Amino acid sequence: MTRFRQVLAVRGMSPLLGISLLARTAITADAMALTMYVVLALEMSYAAAGGVVAALTAGVALGGPLLGRMVDRRGLRTVLVVTIVPQIVFWLTVPMLPYVILPAASFAAGLLMVPIQAVTRQAVAAMTTAGQRQAAFALESVVGELSYVVGPAVVIVCAASMSPGVVAWGLGAVIVAGGAGIALLNPPLRAADEASRETAGEAAERPRRREWLGARMLAVLTMGFGLAMLLSGVDLAIVATLEETGQLSWAAVVVAVFGVTSVVGGLVYGALPRPMPTWLLLGLLGLVTIPAGLAHDWRWLCAAMIGAGLLTAPALSTVSDAVSRLAPAGVRGEAAGLQASAASAGFALGAPVVGMAIDASAPAGGFAAAGLAGLAAALTGYLLSRRSPATATSPRVPHAGRAAK
Repeated sequence: MTRFRQVLAVRGMSPLLGISLLARTAITADAMALTMYVVLALEMSYAAAGGVVAALTAGVALGGPLLGRMVDRRGLRTVLVVTIVPQIVFWLTVPMLPYVILPAASFAAGLLMVPIQAVTRQAVAAMTTAGQRQAAFALESVVGELSYVVGPAVVIVCAASMSPGVVAWGLGAVIVAGGAGIALLNPPLRAADEASRETAGEAAERPRRREWLGARMLAVLTMGFGLAMLLSGVDLAIVATLEETGQLSWAAVVVAVFGVTSVVGGLVYGALPRPMPTWLLLGLLGLVTIPAGLAHDWRWLCAAMIGAGLLTAPALSTVSDAVSRLAPAGVRGEAAGLQASAASAGFALGAPVVGMAIDASAPAGGFAAAGLAGLAAALTGYLLSRRSPATATSPRVPHAGRAAK
Protein backbone atom coordinates (compact mmCIF):
# COMPACT_ATOMS: atom_id res chain seq x y z
CA MET A 1 0.00 0.00 0.00
CA THR A 2 3.05 2.27 0.08
CA ARG A 3 2.54 3.18 -3.57
CA PHE A 4 -1.00 4.34 -2.93
CA ARG A 5 0.07 6.41 0.06
CA GLN A 6 2.71 8.09 -2.10
CA VAL A 7 0.13 8.90 -4.77
CA LEU A 8 -2.42 10.23 -2.28
CA ALA A 9 0.33 12.32 -0.65
CA VAL A 10 0.76 14.24 -3.93
CA ARG A 11 -0.59 17.74 -3.37
CA GLY A 12 -4.16 18.00 -4.64
CA MET A 13 -4.56 14.31 -5.49
CA SER A 14 -6.97 13.37 -2.68
CA PRO A 15 -9.41 16.26 -3.31
CA LEU A 16 -9.19 15.62 -7.06
CA LEU A 17 -10.20 11.97 -6.67
CA GLY A 18 -12.87 12.85 -4.11
CA ILE A 19 -14.52 15.48 -6.32
CA SER A 20 -14.18 13.19 -9.32
CA LEU A 21 -15.95 10.37 -7.45
CA LEU A 22 -18.84 12.68 -6.52
CA ALA A 23 -19.30 14.06 -10.03
CA ARG A 24 -18.76 10.77 -11.86
CA THR A 25 -21.27 9.01 -9.59
CA ALA A 26 -23.88 11.49 -10.83
CA ILE A 27 -22.75 11.36 -14.46
CA THR A 28 -22.85 7.56 -14.58
CA ALA A 29 -26.43 7.73 -13.29
CA ASP A 30 -27.71 10.35 -15.76
CA ALA A 31 -29.01 7.72 -18.19
CA MET A 32 -30.90 5.95 -15.39
CA ALA A 33 -32.36 9.26 -14.17
CA LEU A 34 -33.66 10.09 -17.65
CA THR A 35 -35.03 6.56 -18.04
CA MET A 36 -36.92 6.84 -14.73
CA TYR A 37 -38.30 10.23 -15.74
CA VAL A 38 -39.58 9.05 -19.13
CA VAL A 39 -41.06 5.80 -17.78
CA LEU A 40 -42.46 7.00 -14.45
CA ALA A 41 -43.22 10.71 -14.95
CA LEU A 42 -44.15 10.74 -18.65
CA GLU A 43 -45.60 7.19 -18.46
CA MET A 44 -43.98 6.16 -21.73
CA SER A 45 -42.24 2.96 -22.81
CA TYR A 46 -38.70 1.82 -22.12
CA ALA A 47 -38.12 2.08 -25.87
CA ALA A 48 -38.94 5.78 -25.68
CA ALA A 49 -36.57 6.13 -22.75
CA GLY A 50 -33.91 4.31 -24.76
CA GLY A 51 -34.21 6.96 -27.48
CA VAL A 52 -33.46 9.70 -24.97
CA VAL A 53 -30.50 7.79 -23.51
CA ALA A 54 -29.15 7.08 -27.00
CA ALA A 55 -29.29 10.81 -27.81
CA LEU A 56 -27.43 11.64 -24.59
CA THR A 57 -24.78 8.99 -25.30
CA ALA A 58 -24.30 10.20 -28.87
CA GLY A 59 -23.77 13.73 -27.59
CA VAL A 60 -21.17 12.58 -25.06
CA ALA A 61 -19.32 10.57 -27.70
CA LEU A 62 -19.18 13.49 -30.15
CA GLY A 63 -18.45 16.13 -27.54
CA GLY A 64 -15.52 14.41 -25.83
CA PRO A 65 -12.81 15.19 -28.41
CA LEU A 66 -14.19 18.69 -29.05
CA LEU A 67 -14.13 19.61 -25.37
CA GLY A 68 -10.69 18.02 -24.98
CA ARG A 69 -9.37 20.10 -27.84
CA MET A 70 -10.85 23.20 -26.20
CA VAL A 71 -9.12 22.32 -22.91
CA ASP A 72 -5.82 22.12 -24.78
CA ARG A 73 -6.34 25.51 -26.40
CA ARG A 74 -8.41 27.56 -23.93
CA GLY A 75 -7.65 26.06 -20.55
CA LEU A 76 -9.59 24.07 -17.98
CA ARG A 77 -11.69 26.76 -16.33
CA THR A 78 -12.98 28.13 -19.61
CA VAL A 79 -14.27 24.71 -20.63
CA LEU A 80 -15.81 24.09 -17.21
CA VAL A 81 -17.78 27.34 -17.43
CA VAL A 82 -18.89 26.50 -20.98
CA THR A 83 -20.18 23.10 -19.82
CA ILE A 84 -21.54 23.88 -16.34
CA VAL A 85 -24.01 26.51 -17.55
CA PRO A 86 -25.77 24.20 -20.09
CA GLN A 87 -25.99 21.48 -17.42
CA ILE A 88 -27.76 23.90 -15.07
CA VAL A 89 -30.26 24.82 -17.79
CA PHE A 90 -30.86 21.23 -18.91
CA TRP A 91 -31.39 19.55 -15.55
CA LEU A 92 -33.54 22.41 -14.22
CA THR A 93 -35.86 22.15 -17.23
CA VAL A 94 -36.01 18.35 -17.61
CA PRO A 95 -39.26 18.04 -15.56
CA MET A 96 -40.90 20.64 -17.80
CA LEU A 97 -39.83 19.31 -21.20
CA PRO A 98 -42.29 17.36 -23.36
CA TYR A 99 -40.96 14.15 -24.83
CA VAL A 100 -40.76 15.57 -28.35
CA ILE A 101 -38.05 18.00 -27.18
CA LEU A 102 -36.29 15.76 -24.67
CA PRO A 103 -34.08 13.75 -27.12
CA ALA A 104 -32.68 16.90 -28.75
CA ALA A 105 -32.11 18.54 -25.37
CA SER A 106 -30.41 15.37 -24.10
CA PHE A 107 -28.11 15.32 -27.13
CA ALA A 108 -27.09 18.94 -26.45
CA ALA A 109 -26.52 18.15 -22.76
CA GLY A 110 -24.33 15.18 -23.70
CA LEU A 111 -22.40 17.27 -26.21
CA LEU A 112 -21.60 19.76 -23.43
CA MET A 113 -21.28 17.31 -20.53
CA VAL A 114 -18.79 18.43 -17.88
CA PRO A 115 -15.62 16.47 -18.86
CA ILE A 116 -14.84 15.23 -15.35
CA GLN A 117 -13.48 11.87 -16.41
CA ALA A 118 -11.13 13.19 -19.09
CA VAL A 119 -9.91 16.06 -16.92
CA THR A 120 -9.25 13.73 -13.98
CA ARG A 121 -7.12 11.47 -16.17
CA GLN A 122 -5.16 14.42 -17.55
CA ALA A 123 -4.54 15.75 -14.06
CA VAL A 124 -3.50 12.34 -12.70
CA ALA A 125 -0.92 12.05 -15.47
CA ALA A 126 0.36 15.58 -14.86
CA MET A 127 0.58 15.31 -11.06
CA THR A 128 2.46 12.01 -10.86
CA THR A 129 5.85 10.71 -11.89
CA ALA A 130 6.36 7.79 -14.25
CA GLY A 131 6.95 5.46 -11.31
CA GLN A 132 3.73 6.54 -9.60
CA ARG A 133 1.48 6.38 -12.62
CA GLN A 134 0.52 2.70 -12.44
CA ALA A 135 -0.80 3.08 -8.89
CA ALA A 136 -2.37 6.48 -9.69
CA PHE A 137 -4.37 5.22 -12.65
CA ALA A 138 -5.37 2.13 -10.66
CA LEU A 139 -6.89 4.48 -8.07
CA GLU A 140 -8.57 6.46 -10.84
CA SER A 141 -10.11 3.28 -12.24
CA VAL A 142 -11.31 2.31 -8.74
CA VAL A 143 -13.04 5.70 -8.50
CA GLY A 144 -14.73 4.97 -11.82
CA GLU A 145 -15.86 1.51 -10.70
CA LEU A 146 -17.27 2.86 -7.44
CA SER A 147 -19.24 5.48 -9.36
CA TYR A 148 -20.82 2.80 -11.58
CA VAL A 149 -21.74 0.69 -8.55
CA VAL A 150 -23.25 3.54 -6.53
CA GLY A 151 -24.74 6.00 -9.03
CA PRO A 152 -27.50 4.05 -10.82
CA ALA A 153 -28.50 2.24 -7.61
CA VAL A 154 -28.98 5.53 -5.74
CA VAL A 155 -31.10 6.94 -8.58
CA ILE A 156 -33.33 3.84 -8.60
CA VAL A 157 -33.85 4.03 -4.84
CA CYS A 158 -34.58 7.77 -4.95
CA ALA A 159 -36.95 7.47 -7.93
CA ALA A 160 -38.98 4.90 -5.99
CA SER A 161 -39.52 7.30 -3.08
CA MET A 162 -39.77 10.74 -4.71
CA SER A 163 -40.65 12.46 -7.96
CA PRO A 164 -38.37 11.58 -10.91
CA GLY A 165 -38.25 15.30 -11.64
CA VAL A 166 -36.80 16.00 -8.21
CA VAL A 167 -34.26 13.21 -8.78
CA ALA A 168 -33.23 14.92 -12.03
CA TRP A 169 -32.76 18.22 -10.18
CA GLY A 170 -30.64 16.55 -7.53
CA LEU A 171 -28.52 14.74 -10.11
CA GLY A 172 -27.93 17.94 -12.05
CA ALA A 173 -26.96 19.75 -8.86
CA VAL A 174 -24.30 17.13 -8.10
CA ILE A 175 -22.88 17.32 -11.64
CA VAL A 176 -22.70 21.11 -11.43
CA ALA A 177 -21.14 20.94 -7.95
CA GLY A 178 -18.52 18.52 -9.22
CA GLY A 179 -17.63 20.77 -12.14
CA ALA A 180 -17.45 23.80 -9.85
CA GLY A 181 -15.26 21.86 -7.42
CA ILE A 182 -12.80 20.95 -10.18
CA ALA A 183 -12.76 24.58 -11.32
CA LEU A 184 -11.93 25.77 -7.80
CA LEU A 185 -9.26 23.08 -7.40
CA ASN A 186 -7.88 23.91 -10.87
CA PRO A 187 -5.54 20.89 -11.02
CA PRO A 188 -2.51 21.08 -13.32
CA LEU A 189 -2.94 19.48 -16.74
CA ARG A 190 0.75 19.72 -17.61
CA ALA A 191 3.60 17.91 -15.87
CA ALA A 192 6.05 20.06 -13.91
CA ASP A 193 8.72 20.01 -16.63
CA GLU A 194 6.17 20.92 -19.31
CA ALA A 195 4.81 23.78 -17.21
CA SER A 196 8.31 25.14 -16.58
CA ARG A 197 9.04 25.16 -20.31
CA GLU A 198 5.81 27.04 -20.97
CA THR A 199 6.69 29.56 -18.25
CA ALA A 200 10.02 30.11 -20.00
CA GLY A 201 8.13 30.94 -23.18
CA GLU A 202 8.27 27.57 -24.84
CA ALA A 203 4.58 26.84 -25.36
CA ALA A 204 3.65 23.21 -25.86
CA GLU A 205 3.55 22.51 -29.55
CA ARG A 206 0.37 21.12 -31.01
CA PRO A 207 1.43 18.40 -33.43
CA ARG A 208 -0.68 17.46 -36.40
CA ARG A 209 -3.20 14.73 -35.68
CA ARG A 210 -1.56 12.24 -38.02
CA GLU A 211 1.67 12.55 -36.01
CA TRP A 212 0.15 11.17 -32.79
CA LEU A 213 -3.09 9.45 -33.83
CA GLY A 214 -1.22 6.54 -35.34
CA ALA A 215 -1.44 2.79 -35.05
CA ARG A 216 -0.32 2.69 -31.42
CA MET A 217 -2.95 5.19 -30.25
CA LEU A 218 -5.60 3.53 -32.42
CA ALA A 219 -4.66 0.21 -30.81
CA VAL A 220 -5.32 1.63 -27.34
CA LEU A 221 -8.58 3.31 -28.38
CA THR A 222 -9.75 0.08 -30.03
CA MET A 223 -9.09 -1.83 -26.83
CA GLY A 224 -10.89 0.83 -24.82
CA PHE A 225 -13.87 0.49 -27.17
CA GLY A 226 -13.85 -3.31 -26.87
CA LEU A 227 -13.52 -3.20 -23.11
CA ALA A 228 -16.56 -0.90 -22.80
CA MET A 229 -18.51 -3.10 -25.20
CA LEU A 230 -17.70 -6.17 -23.09
CA LEU A 231 -18.72 -4.50 -19.83
CA SER A 232 -22.06 -3.20 -21.11
CA GLY A 233 -22.79 -6.60 -22.63
CA VAL A 234 -22.03 -8.39 -19.36
CA ASP A 235 -24.54 -6.22 -17.49
CA LEU A 236 -27.27 -7.18 -19.95
CA ALA A 237 -26.31 -10.86 -19.92
CA ILE A 238 -26.52 -10.93 -16.12
CA VAL A 239 -30.06 -9.56 -16.21
CA ALA A 240 -31.11 -11.97 -18.99
CA THR A 241 -29.67 -15.01 -17.18
CA LEU A 242 -31.37 -14.24 -13.89
CA GLU A 243 -34.65 -13.34 -15.58
CA GLU A 244 -34.71 -16.73 -17.30
CA THR A 245 -34.17 -18.53 -13.99
CA GLY A 246 -36.70 -16.41 -12.09
CA GLN A 247 -34.01 -14.82 -9.91
CA LEU A 248 -34.02 -11.29 -11.30
CA SER A 249 -34.23 -9.80 -7.79
CA TRP A 250 -30.65 -11.02 -7.20
CA ALA A 251 -29.24 -9.07 -10.15
CA ALA A 252 -28.19 -6.19 -7.89
CA VAL A 253 -26.18 -8.60 -5.74
CA VAL A 254 -24.37 -10.06 -8.75
CA VAL A 255 -23.58 -6.60 -10.13
CA ALA A 256 -22.36 -5.52 -6.69
CA VAL A 257 -20.02 -8.54 -6.50
CA PHE A 258 -18.73 -7.65 -9.96
CA GLY A 259 -18.08 -4.06 -8.90
CA VAL A 260 -16.49 -4.87 -5.54
CA THR A 261 -14.12 -7.44 -7.04
CA SER A 262 -13.18 -4.91 -9.71
CA VAL A 263 -12.23 -2.44 -6.97
CA VAL A 264 -10.14 -5.14 -5.29
CA GLY A 265 -8.51 -6.00 -8.61
CA GLY A 266 -7.62 -2.36 -9.20
CA LEU A 267 -6.01 -2.01 -5.80
CA VAL A 268 -4.03 -5.23 -6.22
CA TYR A 269 -2.88 -4.24 -9.71
CA GLY A 270 -1.78 -0.81 -8.55
CA ALA A 271 0.47 -2.43 -5.95
CA LEU A 272 2.20 -4.74 -8.45
CA PRO A 273 5.85 -3.95 -9.20
CA ARG A 274 5.38 -3.90 -12.98
CA PRO A 275 2.47 -3.10 -15.32
CA MET A 276 0.88 -5.58 -17.71
CA PRO A 277 -0.06 -5.01 -21.38
CA THR A 278 -3.65 -3.94 -22.02
CA TRP A 279 -4.11 -6.57 -24.72
CA LEU A 280 -3.18 -9.31 -22.25
CA LEU A 281 -5.52 -8.07 -19.52
CA LEU A 282 -8.36 -7.55 -21.99
CA GLY A 283 -7.79 -10.95 -23.59
CA LEU A 284 -7.88 -12.67 -20.20
CA LEU A 285 -11.02 -10.74 -19.30
CA GLY A 286 -12.69 -11.94 -22.50
CA LEU A 287 -11.66 -15.52 -21.82
CA VAL A 288 -13.06 -15.61 -18.26
CA THR A 289 -16.27 -13.87 -19.36
CA ILE A 290 -17.33 -16.51 -21.91
CA PRO A 291 -17.83 -19.45 -19.46
CA ALA A 292 -19.91 -17.26 -17.11
CA GLY A 293 -22.87 -18.23 -19.29
CA LEU A 294 -22.71 -21.74 -17.82
CA ALA A 295 -23.95 -20.38 -14.46
CA HIS A 296 -27.72 -20.74 -14.03
CA ASP A 297 -28.02 -19.70 -10.40
CA TRP A 298 -27.27 -16.34 -8.83
CA ARG A 299 -24.71 -17.86 -6.46
CA TRP A 300 -22.72 -19.48 -9.28
CA LEU A 301 -23.05 -16.30 -11.32
CA CYS A 302 -21.52 -14.33 -8.44
CA ALA A 303 -18.62 -16.78 -8.40
CA ALA A 304 -18.23 -16.51 -12.18
CA MET A 305 -18.11 -12.72 -11.96
CA ILE A 306 -15.19 -12.71 -9.51
CA GLY A 307 -12.60 -13.51 -12.18
CA ALA A 308 -14.00 -10.92 -14.58
CA GLY A 309 -14.21 -8.33 -11.84
CA LEU A 310 -10.60 -8.77 -10.75
CA LEU A 311 -9.45 -7.98 -14.31
CA THR A 312 -11.81 -5.07 -15.09
CA ALA A 313 -10.25 -2.15 -13.19
CA PRO A 314 -6.68 -3.16 -14.15
CA ALA A 315 -7.66 -3.21 -17.83
CA LEU A 316 -9.38 0.18 -17.51
CA SER A 317 -6.35 1.69 -15.77
CA THR A 318 -3.89 0.49 -18.42
CA VAL A 319 -5.98 2.09 -21.19
CA SER A 320 -5.89 5.46 -19.38
CA ASP A 321 -2.18 5.12 -18.68
CA ALA A 322 -1.41 4.32 -22.31
CA VAL A 323 -3.39 7.29 -23.65
CA SER A 324 -1.59 9.67 -21.29
CA ARG A 325 1.81 8.30 -22.35
CA LEU A 326 1.17 8.26 -26.09
CA ALA A 327 -0.38 11.74 -26.36
CA PRO A 328 2.01 14.72 -26.62
CA ALA A 329 1.34 17.47 -24.08
CA GLY A 330 -0.31 19.82 -26.59
CA VAL A 331 -3.06 17.33 -27.49
CA ARG A 332 -3.54 15.41 -24.26
CA GLY A 333 -7.02 16.84 -23.73
CA GLU A 334 -8.16 15.81 -27.18
CA ALA A 335 -6.69 12.34 -26.67
CA ALA A 336 -8.53 11.95 -23.36
CA GLY A 337 -11.70 13.06 -25.12
CA LEU A 338 -11.18 10.43 -27.81
CA GLN A 339 -10.74 7.81 -25.10
CA ALA A 340 -14.04 8.87 -23.51
CA SER A 341 -15.74 8.79 -26.91
CA ALA A 342 -14.43 5.29 -27.65
CA ALA A 343 -15.77 4.09 -24.31
CA SER A 344 -19.16 5.75 -24.91
CA ALA A 345 -19.41 4.12 -28.33
CA GLY A 346 -18.50 0.75 -26.85
CA PHE A 347 -21.12 1.02 -24.13
CA ALA A 348 -23.74 2.10 -26.68
CA LEU A 349 -22.98 -0.79 -29.05
CA GLY A 350 -22.40 -3.53 -26.48
CA ALA A 351 -25.97 -3.85 -25.22
CA PRO A 352 -27.69 -4.22 -28.64
CA VAL A 353 -25.06 -6.65 -29.98
CA VAL A 354 -25.26 -8.83 -26.88
CA GLY A 355 -29.05 -8.47 -26.89
CA MET A 356 -29.20 -9.87 -30.41
CA ALA A 357 -26.97 -12.78 -29.36
CA ILE A 358 -29.29 -13.51 -26.42
CA ASP A 359 -32.39 -13.36 -28.62
CA ALA A 360 -30.81 -15.64 -31.21
CA SER A 361 -29.60 -18.25 -28.72
CA ALA A 362 -29.81 -18.03 -24.92
CA PRO A 363 -28.49 -15.83 -22.11
CA ALA A 364 -25.24 -17.82 -22.27
CA GLY A 365 -24.83 -16.46 -25.80
CA GLY A 366 -24.74 -12.97 -24.30
CA PHE A 367 -21.70 -13.76 -22.21
CA ALA A 368 -20.07 -15.42 -25.21
CA ALA A 369 -20.72 -12.38 -27.42
CA ALA A 370 -19.36 -9.99 -24.78
CA GLY A 371 -16.25 -12.10 -24.21
CA LEU A 372 -15.60 -12.49 -27.92
CA ALA A 373 -15.89 -8.73 -28.38
CA GLY A 374 -13.18 -8.28 -25.77
CA LEU A 375 -10.98 -10.95 -27.37
CA ALA A 376 -11.38 -9.39 -30.82
CA ALA A 377 -10.43 -5.94 -29.50
CA ALA A 378 -7.42 -7.40 -27.64
CA LEU A 379 -6.20 -9.19 -30.76
CA THR A 380 -6.70 -6.10 -32.92
CA GLY A 381 -4.86 -3.92 -30.41
CA TYR A 382 -1.99 -6.38 -30.18
CA LEU A 383 -1.58 -6.60 -33.96
CA LEU A 384 -1.75 -2.82 -34.41
CA SER A 385 0.82 -2.18 -31.69
CA ARG A 386 3.17 -4.82 -33.11
CA ARG A 387 3.06 -3.30 -36.59
CA SER A 388 3.65 0.26 -35.42
CA PRO A 389 7.25 1.50 -35.34
CA ALA A 390 8.53 3.32 -32.28
CA THR A 391 8.18 7.09 -32.50
CA ALA A 392 9.45 10.02 -30.51
CA THR A 393 6.61 12.53 -30.66
CA SER A 394 6.77 13.10 -26.91
CA PRO A 395 9.34 12.50 -24.19
CA ARG A 396 6.69 10.54 -22.28
CA VAL A 397 5.74 8.15 -25.08
CA PRO A 398 6.59 4.56 -24.03
CA HIS A 399 8.91 2.36 -26.00
CA ALA A 400 7.52 -0.26 -28.37
CA GLY A 401 7.30 -2.99 -25.72
CA ARG A 402 4.84 -0.90 -23.71
CA ALA A 403 2.85 0.62 -26.55
CA ALA A 404 -0.37 -1.20 -25.82
CA LYS A 405 -0.53 -0.74 -22.08
